[in-house]
Amino acid sequence: METRTTGAPKTISVSKQAMVDSALATGDFFELQPGNKALQCLPVKYVAGKMMLVRAMILGLDLEFVAPSSNPLANNEIDYDFVAMVPLQAQNSIPQLKRVKKLIIGGAAVNKILEKQLLKLPTIVYETYGMTETITHIAARKLGEKAFTVLPNVTVSFDERNCLVIHAPTISPEVIITNDIVELVNENQFIFLGRFDNVINSGGIKLIPEQIEKKLISKISQRFFIASKPDNELGEKVVLVIEGEKCELDNSIYETLDKYEKPKEIIFVPKFKDSVTGKILRKETLN
Repeated sequence: METRTTGAPKTISVSKQAMVDSALATGDFFELQPGNKALQCLPVKYVAGKMMLVRAMILGLDLEFVAPSSNPLANNEIDYDFVAMVPLQAQNSIPQLKRVKKLIIGGAAVNKILEKQLLKLPTIVYETYGMTETITHIAARKLGEKAFTVLPNVTVSFDERNCLVIHAPTISPEVIITNDIVELVNENQFIFLGRFDNVINSGGIKLIPEQIEKKLISKISQRFFIASKPDNELGEKVVLVIEGEKCELDNSIYETLDKYEKPKEIIFVPKFKDSVTGKILRKETLN
């Protein structure tokens, strides 16, 4: 199976039984029933799209296909029980999402602005957590809640870096060690904080960019992210990277930040580089 999260595609081998077990866990967690109407709007060349086909076969879903696009609900009036999308698709489908009972969003994080918009809908929406090695999601967070809850037959712990460790014997015979920094609620729930790869050490203070971004999301209209650049005094300095043309920003946008979190430089990039799921590729964009 060829799959891709970020970077170049990679080939992995997974057993058919693991895919079946993953589909069954999804069915149990989201209470899906045979005959439920589902929509396949994800590319089948990637694991998320493949798994929608497997779920339909194993769970007996009535699966309808549309060509993958940024607005998959635009040209039909059908009601669906279950749909999987990436954040961009969900954003563009907000006017039509009232026709979807349960929506799962994966591939990239759901930002707070999108979450507020989705919470106004009658649709039950979950953000999912997973990766290639776990055959899509192993946990989900109902929007409005803080913690992800794992699917059946999965437990979690963390290592000395506070990074998530996944125990999913029906899906992977090996324990999966991630680079995702988490706060562990219990063996079945965790709160995602950020990526270990992205941590900034500025003057001996360790900062998680994703936590700074949460404080700024409602204050900056363009897409942006927090990163770092080498600095002779601090080792690494915090920088704010914004998509679009250069413009003046009011210093009041930083009022919710601690002094160590405040960007020392603003970088404007005409167009960010994205993964196929709409996830910002931070390093590639900076480069």
